[in-house]
Amino acid sequence: MPANGAVTRNTLRQQIADALRDEVLAGRLRPGQEFTVKQIAEQYGVSTTPVREALVDLAGQGLLDSSQHRGFHVHRFSVEDFRGMVEARSLIVDAVFREGGVPRAQSATGAALVSVRRRAEEAARAARCGELNVLIGYDLRFWRELGALVTNRYIADFLDRLRVQCWVFAVPRLRGEPDLGNCLWSGHEQLVDAITRGDASAARSLISADDDLALRWADRSE
Repeated sequence: MPANGAVTRNTLRQQIADALRDEVLAGRLRPGQEFTVKQIAEQYGVSTTPVREALVDLAGQGLLDSSQHRGFHVHRFSVEDFRGMVEARSLIVDAVFREGGVPRAQSATGAALVSVRRRAEEAARAARCGELNVLIGYDLRFWRELGALVTNRYIADFLDRLRVQCWVFAVPRLRGEPDLGNCLWSGHEQLVDAITRGDASAARSLISADDDLALRWADRSE
């Protein structure tokens, strides 16, 4: 019985963390917005224990900050933070693709590659149409699944965390852009094509274009 109870609580903890992360990514929980464990527990109709654990998890991911006696608030990333995150992921991804990431992906199962391509198609379509809410989910799934194919899980998890943080910074600012299509990278399908044909140089160029676009947009939004 204790084991089952622990599993249930941990599952609820993850569900709450996922739901709150989605709220942050969608911009419904905005940078600097404060809330307490009790408020979130009442909102979801659950006890405070899994809520507190979920909030601590999100704080550990850099999405929330805790304030003594005041609860939690959404972390406010600066433009300089964003530049640093993009630079970090650029250095890591470039190294991964230089050190055999493409052959590793090519050796993956057909089902895994099909899934990545499906995510790529949906993410690229959403980017071209400026459908930000749709893009965020598919873009994160695309890079998460691609990361699992090209590198080890520790690096993949770190890159996923960086990409989530980049989206948290970008979403509130992108909402005010008059033409989202010019701000969003849509090279997901071309990247999968490059990996499929074993062209590591083209893959690195496409990823670099994503990073360059992000940095140009950040400079303009500062």
